[in-house]
Amino acid sequence: MGRHIDAALAVAIVLVGVASAAVLPRPAGSSGPADVPMNLTADIILRDGYFLEQHEVTTADGYILTMFRIPGSPANPVRVGKNVAFLMHGLLSSSADYVISGPGRALAYMLVDAGYDVWLGNARGNTNSRRHVFRDPDARNTDFWDFSWHEIGYFDLPAMIDYTLAYTGHTTLHYAGHSQGTTSFFVMASLRPDYNKKIRSMHALAPVAFMSNLRSPFVRAFAPFVNQLEWIMNMLGVNEFLPSNEMMILGGQRLCEDESPFQEVCANVLFLIGGFNSPQLNRTMIPAILENAPAGASVNQLVHYAQGYNSGNFRQYDFGLTLNLIRYGSIRPPDYPLHRVTAPVALHFSDNDWLAAVSDVRELHSHLSNSIGLFRVSDPRWNHLDFVWGIDANTFLYERVISFMDRYN
Repeated sequence: MGRHIDAALAVAIVLVGVASAAVLPRPAGSSGPADVPMNLTADIILRDGYFLEQHEVTTADGYILTMFRIPGSPANPVRVGKNVAFLMHGLLSSSADYVISGPGRALAYMLVDAGYDVWLGNARGNTNSRRHVFRDPDARNTDFWDFSWHEIGYFDLPAMIDYTLAYTGHTTLHYAGHSQGTTSFFVMASLRPDYNKKIRSMHALAPVAFMSNLRSPFVRAFAPFVNQLEWIMNMLGVNEFLPSNEMMILGGQRLCEDESPFQEVCANVLFLIGGFNSPQLNRTMIPAILENAPAGASVNQLVHYAQGYNSGNFRQYDFGLTLNLIRYGSIRPPDYPLHRVTAPVALHFSDNDWLAAVSDVRELHSHLSNSIGLFRVSDPRWNHLDFVWGIDANTFLYERVISFMDRYN
């Protein structure tokens, strides 16, 4: 009985939350860098003294995505020919993940300082990519949100990678993704295998594909009710999950700042999502984290993950028996053909990751034909969010990632 009460409570919480400049030659047909907007990612990069460009690309299905480029810094000047590193964020987050920790600690800055031309992607629907050629994300019953991480992998990543390569004149790049940034990569590399040839090395930080052994109480609680959740959301016409808004940002700043008695509550909310590791969370940074996340996502992204947990398989979206027959020609959605992933992939994992269990990462590894290997973070308490926000991520993780990228240049 208690388990069902906890699950119902988690669903209720979810429902409440839901309701609530060109340096290199530009390729032919591209618009080049647009004016740099004043948003969190741009503010942080400019504040920290790194060079910044904003680029936009339109996907084959009409979503307008924003990418940020850090081509250099005063200490490492811009020059033609730098090797390219492309970074992709996780669910409910944005490109700010890779700069929020500051110089010397954030992966994007460390890569720039190591001589890389760094590009930061933003998935459809987050605060930087809420545009479409004709769909309105804020309209009621809009089909703007009719996507999961499948479409991010199938459309968004190829569009951003192609643009980045064309703009820089390179034919290959290094890729690093966190959480959903790994899931979407495996979608792309398995269903559009020609993109494997464009990847020099891929670094999966807290890789999420198989999910049956995850320990997150949030996912485990609402996953059995995912069909009801999807139905209720469709009936309410609510398709965006935890949209970013000014009230949430201000609330996070007031409740979670250093002087607030509720700061430790904020910390524990983060721990409940990804695992407990108090020494690696910079409490002073929590308001900035909450300005970045949640950054917006579709309900279907969450539903798709819950389906994966329930089935134990890494497969395409389950639309139900009838629509599955129409879309796939079978009553069950097909598994992603991971044997077609031929890019060199390094899987970086940890023992205390509540969303990417060690056994699930090992299962993923067994399906990859060209794995660089499995690499455990040495801190036994390292959690899912430490991969992007951990105080010592630079020494526990990023130095190793950069050394592998250097090896594959």
